[in-house]
Amino acid sequence: MVKIVIDSYAWIELFMGSAKGGKVKEILEDADEVYTPDTVLAEIARKYVREGIEERIVNTRLEQIVVASNITYLDAKLSLQSAKCYLELAENARKTKLNAPSLFDAIVLATGRVLKAKILTGDEHFKFLPDTIWI
Repeated sequence: MVKIVIDSYAWIELFMGSAKGGKVKEILEDADEVYTPDTVLAEIARKYVREGIEERIVNTRLEQIVVASNITYLDAKLSLQSAKCYLELAENARKTKLNAPSLFDAIVLATGRVLKAKILTGDEHFKFLPDTIWI
């Protein structure tokens, strides 16, 4: 059974219709279960609003995510796992000279681990993690 947690990076590539987005589409079509953390919705909305995208388009894209995936929500278990994942991502970022990860990144990683799912992303913070399907 293929379970996927999709992050903001992958959704944005899919919406752009890029080559990476095409890969995302193929992987999602083959997945048995697809999950999106609720914080990814907020992160995507923030990006599009900051870029001046029409609110109608932002709403449409967010609704497409809700229809295409199972939305996961933060609870106590996921919050604690996110804190642990943040420390791991921050240490890896320091070692590889990347900028510090966001808490959003840690929530995505924690969601994947709690659900025993792979994370679909092109975010450099995830590149060398065994939990990742790299696009």
